[in-house]
Amino acid sequence: MVQVLAVKGSRKLLNAWAFYDWANSVYSLVISSTIFPLFYGALFRVAGIEQVYIFGGYIARAPLISYITSAAFLFIAIITPFIAGISDYLGNKKGFMKFFCYLGGASCIGLYWFSLDNIYLGLLCYFLGLTGFWVSFAINNSYLPDIAFPEQQDRVSAKGFSLGYIGSVILLLFNLGMVMNPSVFGITESGGEAAELVAMRYSFISVGVWWILFSQYSFYHLPKGNKREGPRRHVLLNGFRELRSVWRQLQDLGELKRYLLAFFIYSMAVQTVMLIAAYFGEEEVAWGSDSERTTGLIVSILVIQLVAIIGASLTAWASRILGNIRTLVIINGLWVIICIYAYFVVSPIEFYLAAGFVGLVMGSIQALSRSTYSKFLPETKDTASFFSFYDVAEKIGIVIGTLLYGMVAQLTGSMRNASVFLALFFISGLILLLRVHKKAP
Repeated sequence: MVQVLAVKGSRKLLNAWAFYDWANSVYSLVISSTIFPLFYGALFRVAGIEQVYIFGGYIARAPLISYITSAAFLFIAIITPFIAGISDYLGNKKGFMKFFCYLGGASCIGLYWFSLDNIYLGLLCYFLGLTGFWVSFAINNSYLPDIAFPEQQDRVSAKGFSLGYIGSVILLLFNLGMVMNPSVFGITESGGEAAELVAMRYSFISVGVWWILFSQYSFYHLPKGNKREGPRRHVLLNGFRELRSVWRQLQDLGELKRYLLAFFIYSMAVQTVMLIAAYFGEEEVAWGSDSERTTGLIVSILVIQLVAIIGASLTAWASRILGNIRTLVIINGLWVIICIYAYFVVSPIEFYLAAGFVGLVMGSIQALSRSTYSKFLPETKDTASFFSFYDVAEKIGIVIGTLLYGMVAQLTGSMRNASVFLALFFISGLILLLRVHKKAP
């Protein structure tokens, strides 16, 4: 049977591209934000320890996962330009996207065997899961100009986001039911481990299977990619050459350069909060019981997701009235207040309130930052390279942010101190934004 490839701009092709968000967004919500942080903290609580001997020394649980996250994003920032260069040259985007999708999905399934006895294997699966998610996500994003015309791109991007949100919430609610009522699903205590923990392990499998299974629709319809003509020498370095070219152009683009520096500083803190928030809630909030902790953290993540919709609407309104830069200044100011407030959070109610405010500003600052960046770009056909530079800057920001957060938590013994430390990034970002021309966007 010969496969008939969908043409650019066709509904079938656009749906296939957007549907990958349905497939992979479950990793972001279920693994990164909710179930894995709960599981990770529970392993240490059950064992009655706060530190583990690893990599030649004792490291507390919160800084450890922060360091691994930092290492993963450093790896992602390094390999993504390589992958971009070689996949474009070979014309085989789909092959690379499949590889990292399957790597991520298999790593999620591998988390089933995570334990303190084989912590190296567990952390490796966590590391590879992050890698698979972000690299396959980047490759899927790079397809957008190939499958959609400019006037279609905003609409299909929004559709992908919506599908990802719906799919991930569906699986999260299913896993919540499984963790809270394991007996209903036939899950019982195993090897001395509570049924709730066993259910969390099955949640990891469900994410891996969902991700791999539903990605097949996208892989069937997406094109293999267009082979780039040219010399084979140094093909691996093409992505880095593009980044270097953008860096050189920035020297003559003062406003863009100032804005990008501000973004780099405050983005460190934004991305760190996104990745670490659940671990903070799991460790620092005075939950009444383990079941309350599980329910509370999942509810808080859902609160963030729902309030983010309101935040996006308010930000769009504010940017029309005040302009993008002034709105970003205000949002950074709100982030400073949130980080300081987090230091005093103790009760679940206080944590829910913090989650609501985080949701209000989290999605909005990301969306507005990207659109503001696009408005500062020069008239050029090479916008893809500028956005690649933006993405790499964002990843390096995550590396620095999570590394510093882990170090402060390790040295002071508290994630609260690390949260206050993040306020310095938002203050710095706010000050740098004030140096950017307010009426440019």
